[in-house]
Amino acid sequence: MSYQTIRYDVADGILTLTLHRPERLNAFTGDMMNEMIDAFDRADADDTVRAIIVTGEGRAFCAGADLGAGGDTFNSESRGNRPEGIPRDGGGLLTLRIFELKKPIIAAINGPAVGVGVTMTLPMDIRLASENAKFGFVFARRGIVPEACSSYFLPRVVGISQALEWCYSGRVFDASEALAGRLVRSVHGKEDLLPAARAIAREIADNTSSISVTLVRHMMWRMLGADHPMEAHKIDSRGVFYTGKSAEAREGVESFLEKRPPQFPGRVSQDMPAFFPWWQERKYS
Repeated sequence: MSYQTIRYDVADGILTLTLHRPERLNAFTGDMMNEMIDAFDRADADDTVRAIIVTGEGRAFCAGADLGAGGDTFNSESRGNRPEGIPRDGGGLLTLRIFELKKPIIAAINGPAVGVGVTMTLPMDIRLASENAKFGFVFARRGIVPEACSSYFLPRVVGISQALEWCYSGRVFDASEALAGRLVRSVHGKEDLLPAARAIAREIADNTSSISVTLVRHMMWRMLGADHPMEAHKIDSRGVFYTGKSAEAREGVESFLEKRPPQFPGRVSQDMPAFFPWWQERKYS
């Protein structure tokens, strides 16, 4: 796919995916959704990609849905879209794809992130913000409801009380409040944001097993919905059993004992343990 609304740049094992509609403050469209999903498919299939950073071009991260259609922006029927049943939310299609990623993903939020511009970051693993970033779960002020699976992700990221306060009011708030509310990990000067994100990605790429990181990502996210620690114990036990006898574990121990950087041989595209993915397939209906 040829990308028109994003940029896809890989360097030294790190993919930087840049939302690229600066003239519209990187406002979200159906084309952007499709291109981002394609980019994540591409990254998952590329064993040289060890970590992903998502950021925005220009002064915004993503100003939310493109409101160019005016009052009918959110009215799918006005666009002649009359499928059987309820049409699926585009932001949700994107966040579900992010949830399924095999690679760690970091949001470098360089400016305003409003509506889907912030909800798309919730299934990302780590969020950093620049000092000039602003956030808003503005749905109630637009007469709609939170989307992009944010009713699942947001309370898990910041807690139910904080999630409800931000969504009830729909107000826009600054990076310091986002930090205090645990929406972002840290706040950085404009010029320091991407270097800080790359430093985290570099630590992952240079020192860890890609197999281990993929397993960790899914174990952590999927255990958020478990109803008893026994579920974690079961998957932990399977994980330790299968990885413990692998070339990854051998290299991890031997490189430590020999005091040298590890050279993990595993490839996520073809060397995942037999039990992965262990969760039951879920389909929208």
